[in-house]
Amino acid sequence: MTETAAALRTVAHNVRAARMRAGLSLDELSRRAQVSKGALVGLEKAQGNPNLATLVRLADTLGISVSALMQGSPEGRVRVVAADAVAPLWTGDRGGEARLMLTTSGPAPVEVWRWRLEPGEDYPSHPHQAGVVETVSVTAGRMTLIVDGSEHTIDAGQTATFDGDTPHTYRGAGTETCHLIMTVHLPPGPASST
Repeated sequence: MTETAAALRTVAHNVRAARMRAGLSLDELSRRAQVSKGALVGLEKAQGNPNLATLVRLADTLGISVSALMQGSPEGRVRVVAADAVAPLWTGDRGGEARLMLTTSGPAPVEVWRWRLEPGEDYPSHPHQAGVVETVSVTAGRMTLIVDGSEHTIDAGQTATFDGDTPHTYRGAGTETCHLIMTVHLPPGPASST
């Protein structure tokens, strides 16, 4: 329980700091991110339990990575992260999960995710900010990638990339568990004010 409380305090601090850097009021961040003001107030007080969709909307709106909302200060020049040391940010109804392993630093950060999708399991994502590019590399099994209504089968050993500013869905396909590495390439600089 203390790890969860500490993680929530880190998210609370990082959301408030990013909001202040962006010069946004709670009302304005709430409007832009489509997150209720009550949920934002609770989050900044380290209360509640934000889901992955909420964290993604906040990160997109603030022009930062999801992991920038979740991580404390960097610990050194090299970071090694074990999959079992990172809690899933999404858990599917059939046992699938998504873990944000790390985010690179620099003006155009990249998030690195490990996903597991069971056959028939879906993860629909809302469109991200303009300039976000996602890449999926299937390491085992098969998935169906649905981008703006078009379906694409991605088999083990294949990689696909697409602009993330359109609706997209990851779906486990075939009869085996699908394992994949997903990267989210974020555009440099803060999100626009529109």
